[in-house]
Amino acid sequence: MHVDLLITDAYLYLDRDYEIPGGWIAIKDRRVHSAGTTAEPPPSAARTLSARGRLVTPGLINAHHHMYQNLTRAYAPAVNGTLFQWLTTLYPLWAGLDDESVYLSTYVAMVELLMGGCTTSMDHMYVHPKPKLIDAQFRAANAIGFRFHATRGSMTRSIEDGGLPPKSVVQDEDTILADSERLIGTFHDTRPGAMNRVALAPCSLFSVSERIMVESAKLADRHDVRLHTHLAEDPDEDEYCARVYGCTPTEYFERVGWATKRSWVAHYIFPSSEEIDRLAHAGVCVAQCPCSNMMIGGGAADAMDMRRRGLRVGLGCDGSASNDAASLWMETRQALLLGRFRHGPQSMTARDALDMATRGGAACLGREDELGHLRPGACADLVIWDAHPVARAGALTDPVEAWLRCGPAVAGTTIVDGRVLVDNGEPQLAGLADVLRDHAREARRIQGLQG
Repeated sequence: MHVDLLITDAYLYLDRDYEIPGGWIAIKDRRVHSAGTTAEPPPSAARTLSARGRLVTPGLINAHHHMYQNLTRAYAPAVNGTLFQWLTTLYPLWAGLDDESVYLSTYVAMVELLMGGCTTSMDHMYVHPKPKLIDAQFRAANAIGFRFHATRGSMTRSIEDGGLPPKSVVQDEDTILADSERLIGTFHDTRPGAMNRVALAPCSLFSVSERIMVESAKLADRHDVRLHTHLAEDPDEDEYCARVYGCTPTEYFERVGWATKRSWVAHYIFPSSEEIDRLAHAGVCVAQCPCSNMMIGGGAADAMDMRRRGLRVGLGCDGSASNDAASLWMETRQALLLGRFRHGPQSMTARDALDMATRGGAACLGREDELGHLRPGACADLVIWDAHPVARAGALTDPVEAWLRCGPAVAGTTIVDGRVLVDNGEPQLAGLADVLRDHAREARRIQGLQG
């Protein structure tokens, strides 16, 4: 048997409870073909890469992000605000988004994710001062070869309607629903191994009307696509829902028909135990965003408690204006530290955190059959991890624990759909320097800076 790519001399973390020390993994036709130990002869290959004893894992999966926000990364007037203060400071800047700035910010975000070992990401694009901005995101993803789930975000409540954003970035319900239909028809690929998919994602319960929540759920059911939103992220959200809807955020989420297996939510920091149990029973998934939530000071979801209760939990970078980095390795390490800080040193292992970053993210996106693991037939999305020899010195007994404990780790090689997109730590993209130059220009424009 002849395969396309063979990786040898690796410590293989292929899936939960499936690891091969000193093994090889073969890729053929953009899928995992086989894996084995050094005692088993590998197939011949068109290209062979030696992992030189390093850890190989499935590609990490980013279950919550706002890619356009890298245009306002570490923006000084907003860095020390609460969630609502942060949003009201940045919304007027984001009103300057257009096709080019969204393309460039998406491109940069995806390259940064690849360098941190992420091979699949969603994006929650909910600011729409111009039409067809998500089309620009798909152009960037396809130019790179990145596996991308766009979520058609939306806001209907401006400052004039009791919301937070300026009127220029919100839309009416009919415009949102019509564009949702258009995006599904144009970009959503239902085939196995799809590189492009679409989900529907009203921004938050306090930024959209009840009608858009209800109609989005109906539209998702009609087209068999997934649903995403922010939920229970901040105490101000509890106060808002109590005042406007007479209930908690989770109760409202259930009322509008979102408590289904189609849905995954971001953050979910302030639910009750009973609400966690109800959403777990309904099949809802959660994306924990450790770095962003800690940066804004709003706490973080109790991932291990949620997992014990049956909720599937993935990880997300969240926006690059609140994190302000897009590294799934950093999020995975932070999730490990948070879990152990909250529940004690025996409560969470590196393998628990890695499971969240792989299988958990795949569950959020509804693709656990072919993403988040490296069993035969899975999509050929994987990472050979690297770290400086100084950082690895003395770590001899457990490569998975060492991966998170002895960082920083970086993606030495990132493979998406069988293609090497990062090699020796460097993105294999000829036009990256031009993109970075143009991104800097757009960031200065949006932030109102000269030069």
